[in-house]
Amino acid sequence: KVGWYNAVVQPAFHLFFFDDTLAFVVLSTPSMFEKVFFSFVNKERLKIIRDPVDQCVSHHLSCLKEKFPDQTVDIMLDYELLPNRKPKFLAQTAAHVAGAAYYYQRKDVKLDPWGKKKIFGVCIHPRYGGWFAIRGLLLFPDIQVPFLEQCAPVDCVSTEEQRIELLEQFNFHWQDTRYRDIIEVKERYSEEQKAYFATPPAERFKLLGLTQEVH
Repeated sequence: KVGWYNAVVQPAFHLFFFDDTLAFVVLSTPSMFEKVFFSFVNKERLKIIRDPVDQCVSHHLSCLKEKFPDQTVDIMLDYELLPNRKPKFLAQTAAHVAGAAYYYQRKDVKLDPWGKKKIFGVCIHPRYGGWFAIRGLLLFPDIQVPFLEQCAPVDCVSTEEQRIELLEQFNFHWQDTRYRDIIEVKERYSEEQKAYFATPPAERFKLLGLTQEVH
C-alpha cells in the first residue's frame, strides 16, 4: 500500500495517493536479459534511441498497462526524475516495504565502523542476492486495499559481520560484484549480461550492434 511507503520516507518523496492505494514493485530477475531484453532489441532495433534496458522496461510496462483498459494505471520507472532532479520514488525503500527485498542500511549495523564516511544501503533478494534490479512502480489509484496485510522482507543477511561485509563491498568494491553473492543465490547474471553492464553506457549501443543517434 502507498501508505506503507509514505510512512517511512521524507515528505519530499511522498507519493500523492491515498494510503490504501494498491501498488506493485516491479523487479527484473537475472534471466530477463536473455528472455526479454534480447528479443526486444531485435524487434525494436530501429526505435531504440536512449538506454536500451530502460526503454525495454518502459515498453513492457506500457504493454502491461494496456491489459487493464478499465483501470487507471500510473507507471513510475526507477530512472525517472522530478524537475528538482530527485527520483520520482525511492526504489529500494519501495521494495523493502513491499516485502520484495531487504534494504540493508547503515542503521542495520549496531557497531558502525565507518565514522564520517558516507555509506549507501543496498537491497538483497532472498533468492537472487544482488543479482536483480528494481525497475519500477505500478500504481492503481482507483483500487483501495484497506485490509491488505504487510509482509516483512526476508532478512537473509542476518549477522552483524555479514551486514558489515555487504555494505563494505557495495560501497567500496562494487565493481567486482562480490556484494551480489553475500548469500548463496539460485541464479546469477550470465557472463554476457555481466559484460554488458560492465561496459560504459555510451558504448553499450555498439555492443548491441545499434547506432546511437543524437537527440
